[in-house]
Amino acid sequence: MDGIKLWRRYQENLCDCPTLGISLDISRVPFTPAFMKQMEPTIQRALDAMAGLEAGEIANPDENRMVGHYWLRNASLAPTDELGKAIKKTLREIRQFADKVHAGEVAPQTAKKFTDVLQIGIGGSALGPQLVADCLGTGSDKMRVHFMDNTDPDGIARVLSDLKSKLKTTLVLVVSKSGGTPETRNGMLETEAAYAKAGLNFGKHAAAVTGGGSKLDDYAKKNKWIKRLPMWDWVGGRTSVMSAVGLLPAALQGLDIDAMLEGAAEMDRVTRSRETRTNPAALLALMWHHQTKGKGLKDMVMLPYKDRLLLLSRYLQQLVMESLGKELDLDGKKVNQGIAVYGNKGSTDQHAYVQQLRDGLSNFFATFLVVLQDAALTDKPAKSALEVDPGVTSGDYLSGFWQGTRSALYESGRASLTLTLDKLGARELGAMIALYERATGLYAEMVNINAYHQPGVEAGKKAAGVVLDIQAKVLSALVGEPDRLFTPGEAAHAIGNPQAVETVYHVLEHRAANRLGVIKDGDHYRAG
Repeated sequence: MDGIKLWRRYQENLCDCPTLGISLDISRVPFTPAFMKQMEPTIQRALDAMAGLEAGEIANPDENRMVGHYWLRNASLAPTDELGKAIKKTLREIRQFADKVHAGEVAPQTAKKFTDVLQIGIGGSALGPQLVADCLGTGSDKMRVHFMDNTDPDGIARVLSDLKSKLKTTLVLVVSKSGGTPETRNGMLETEAAYAKAGLNFGKHAAAVTGGGSKLDDYAKKNKWIKRLPMWDWVGGRTSVMSAVGLLPAALQGLDIDAMLEGAAEMDRVTRSRETRTNPAALLALMWHHQTKGKGLKDMVMLPYKDRLLLLSRYLQQLVMESLGKELDLDGKKVNQGIAVYGNKGSTDQHAYVQQLRDGLSNFFATFLVVLQDAALTDKPAKSALEVDPGVTSGDYLSGFWQGTRSALYESGRASLTLTLDKLGARELGAMIALYERATGLYAEMVNINAYHQPGVEAGKKAAGVVLDIQAKVLSALVGEPDRLFTPGEAAHAIGNPQAVETVYHVLEHRAANRLGVIKDGDHYRAG
């Protein structure tokens, strides 16, 4: 297609959201008018379902739950006055608590003010807050935010080592809806032990975001933690960034949480449009459907041309893949749905995997994320910029690289979308998060799956529990015969579970490598 025809296609298919300074270009996806006409009834049914979800219908039938993350940025949408009041109350508490911490009215045990925040959580309790902190953070933040998001002992040790000199002025946020998430609990216990070793009362440095009456809620209450804030069962972890999960660390960091909520609420309003051509979430969902044939046949590659959006692909991996990666549809039919997500940043990606995107397998569609204003987090562009070549700035190079990459992919028959922001700040980030939440929900409705449960994740947790049960039995067997050398097969027989021999082997290898009650002798193991 020649340049004039491409320009016309661009003009005809640009979805502009002027109240947000955001536009979506779908012109480099080879859909036809016939496709849009064919899919119109499907997207309208999805919009009907989304309206029902926002009104409080049971949108997660497997767990018999409402889905209410859209109410978080507009409490008036909540289906009951009680829920609306709870949302507003929590927002007030977040603001008030952050103000008191900044003023030193809520202070650590042995210092005048808290200087740092450590958030302990995993999945949705970490990915969204990490994106917000990294995207919007500056050198003048009121507090520095750190994250502990795994049960890796080395990773935990690195975080605590970085905080060692600041432990006494670090406020710890423990985030877990159930309070029983092993990774979060383990990080909390390791951190609590570090505070005890430093002679500090952990409770005077800790706050919880959790479900009312959970194990964590009870623990925080018993140990007199300085603050507890709610997580509701109608907010899933991957859509919780605008609850206390994400707003509390952001407020402590000193970020503009009101602007983030405002941007999300405005995007919600825009994406309620029943006119498909003016609804960017509907268009995203339709393009995903076109490229994957509604079956996940292609991957989604995120290419943000802005360093501050580096973590967006990690955040979207959970939002999209946990929401859409389902074995069964709502009718119980086996469908194995999903869209794989991965990404890097521009122009770094041009020195990494764009070679394959252009010349290798055509098993993906790309999304470029472009910010027009080079300087982030300001309403005013720079008055001047250094020219690295005559008449050319570093930002001009970045713009040239994304345009060039987009053209190169198109010339090779590779589809792409482009999401353009006039500038990047808290309002724009909130809007972008809301856009992808809505698009994911609409796509799920289009392919008839439940976007709001995660049975595969729960299956993995249960399987881990089985491994730990086998470990306990194996260690007991070795201790029961301290002088005996066992092969993995003999140990498996000793616990009455010969089929678990490979699991037994891995348990013994790990414990022996860490000198945790097991000694390895050739191909044998014994207690020690």
